[in-house]
Amino acid sequence: MRSEQIPDAAPAVVARLPGLLVDLFPGAPRRVEVTAETVGQMIEALDARWPGMRDRLCDSRPAIRKHINVFVDGERATLETRLPPGQEVFILTAISGG
Repeated sequence: MRSEQIPDAAPAVVARLPGLLVDLFPGAPRRVEVTAETVGQMIEALDARWPGMRDRLCDSRPAIRKHINVFVDGERATLETRLPPGQEVFILTAISGG
């Protein structure tokens, strides 16, 4: 995943980050605009700004972690999900328990 190159002319998208994630990365806002064509590129762009964020969102396969949900147009997304220009992407932490 780290080898995936982001084209210079890639469109800007808006990532909406959960409070729990923002708390771990001082200076990270809840709403951030990044340049990306896929969810994977968006996560790489977030990680470039806040090193270690990718590891909080993705596992080693690489895939989005089990208890992280990423939504694009109301649908659950994968790292390969395409992002049209201006797209809002919601990253949510799952609540689990018994």
